[in-house]
Amino acid sequence: MSLQFGLALVVAWLAFAPPAPNAARIQTKEVEYREGGTVLKGFIAWDDAVAGKRPGVIVVHEWWGLNDHARNQARRLAEAGYVGFALDMYGAGKVTTHPQEAQAFATEATKDAAVVAARFNAALDLLKRDPRVDPARIAAIGYCFGGGVVLNMARSGADLAAVVSLHGSLGTKTPAEPGKVKARVLVLAGGADPFVPPEQVEAFRKEMQTAGARFEVVMYPGAKHGFTNPDAGKYGMPQLAYDAAADRQSWAAMLKLFHEVFGS
Repeated sequence: MSLQFGLALVVAWLAFAPPAPNAARIQTKEVEYREGGTVLKGFIAWDDAVAGKRPGVIVVHEWWGLNDHARNQARRLAEAGYVGFALDMYGAGKVTTHPQEAQAFATEATKDAAVVAARFNAALDLLKRDPRVDPARIAAIGYCFGGGVVLNMARSGADLAAVVSLHGSLGTKTPAEPGKVKARVLVLAGGADPFVPPEQVEAFRKEMQTAGARFEVVMYPGAKHGFTNPDAGKYGMPQLAYDAAADRQSWAAMLKLFHEVFGS
């Protein structure tokens, strides 16, 4: 058999060979939904090679808005076997790369705690209705601004299996009341994050202990704010920096928690 004929047979076999049964086929979709009169634009990701219903995980973006970082986390969650839904807290999918504009977006979005909860719950309801999602197994993760959002949802008694804050704000005007926190809480913070100083971390620990919450705080020495975002150094803020080791370790810690609460 000639070399050319042999190669032709190989090419023909590859063309007609069935795909591997567990081959990941990540699907994504932009989703428009509403809360009151506000149009919101989210992003959902799932692996269509996974059979049956699976846990869903809400992703709350940094103060930049629903950017590529948030979308990428939803994709990574899909690759890990979950349905990831990156929500929109600002409306109309607003996004920026300018710190002053981001601050304005975040301030406007959080001036009314009821609006924050309503927009989060609009995403939660959408995710629960997704045919691929087990509505009894939902978690939420948040980055920077989003970390504060998910922690406040946990403080309010939201019916979530777990919440994870990654380089998120830990301070609050409404501390958790004893017995109110239903979710497992995981805080993953940078040891060199000037926005989350040691006294804020200690105050958070005491708050969670007083509330009787099941929680854990993990600090990554030397990691600055935004340590999970590869673009953190491009925003012109010295407080921000990507840290590959902290990114990898925090993702693994999050998946470990999900394995514990979801059993998958």
